[in-house]
Amino acid sequence: MLYVDIPTPAEVRKLVSARGEAFVSIYLKTTPETQHIDAARTRLKQLTNDAVAQLEAVGAAKRTIWPIEEQLHDLMDDDDFWRTQANSLAIFVTPDSLRTQRLPNHLTETVQVADRFHLKPLLRAVSMSQHAFILALAENEVRVIELLGDQPAQEIRVPDLPKDAASVAGTANVNSRSYSGRQGGGEGQKHHLRQYCRQVDAALRGLMSGRSEPLILAATDPLLSIYRSINSYAHLADAAIETSPVRIAPHDLGTEARKIVDQLNAELVADFTGLYSERENEGRATTQVARAARAATFGAVDTLLVDMDSVVPGLIDEETGEITFDTEDSAVSYGVIDEIAGRVLANGGRVLAVRRADIPQEAELAAILRYAI
Repeated sequence: MLYVDIPTPAEVRKLVSARGEAFVSIYLKTTPETQHIDAARTRLKQLTNDAVAQLEAVGAAKRTIWPIEEQLHDLMDDDDFWRTQANSLAIFVTPDSLRTQRLPNHLTETVQVADRFHLKPLLRAVSMSQHAFILALAENEVRVIELLGDQPAQEIRVPDLPKDAASVAGTANVNSRSYSGRQGGGEGQKHHLRQYCRQVDAALRGLMSGRSEPLILAATDPLLSIYRSINSYAHLADAAIETSPVRIAPHDLGTEARKIVDQLNAELVADFTGLYSERENEGRATTQVARAARAATFGAVDTLLVDMDSVVPGLIDEETGEITFDTEDSAVSYGVIDEIAGRVLANGGRVLAVRRADIPQEAELAAILRYAI
């Protein structure tokens, strides 16, 4: 199985705003198959050497380099850590701290050194979800199933999740009549099912708090409609697996849910492309990196599409947004596309990290602006 720690939007914003003398960002291919993880540990050692070489090339003090190197070596030697991995590992390390994110996406390997973290590959995991939850809801059972990347879906335990509708109603079944007779028949059934759905929704709040991954319902009416009417999670998918989930294995539900996730991602890109065409005619859309940098600096970017794999080294002026491009990647500069994305997020905009083929004109970025600039 995959072990992931996908950051929340608040955690991403914290990483975006972090600044310091020497920030190292490493993206590494890993595997959930423990017997094959040694290759990733060996590769991390090589990438650590690359990071140290970049720091030395710009004259970073040894007292700055040593803590970074030591923390990475400690991570390499942590057997427990390497037993539970996913498809990629993001590592963010400074002289004072090291943070890891295990990700379901298959990300391109890279090591970047600058005064800020390189976050564009991480945004793929956040903005184009490969991670979702399935609520398999029936009158006689309820399960929560986690979908991670291309791995088989797995049922997970959720505290306080009710067993079934009858146990919530405190009756043999939801069609039982009360002494007064008011709670019998169809009206009584719906009353009990609403109670049941409220308890399910309440139990899910702890799991879904702060998240943005899709929650996909597997259910039939009337439960399907009733749950939608009381749901409190903002990212409940409009599409559902409209069949009784009883006796359907988690991996089979995951196969159906993955189709919905892929469709959600495709709709995000299609919606952007359509709006981009409209805004371009109004002077409120651009694929020019320099123009996007100025717009992001002034808080004018509403939505940004970026190529998740490209790195354009340089610097962006903090006041004017003017770019100074660098001829090669070094610890003196940083990825300007990454920095533009960070400024968009800092100003309340949205960033979608995609493949180059999904961007208008197959550019390195495309921006929809709040106003012409």
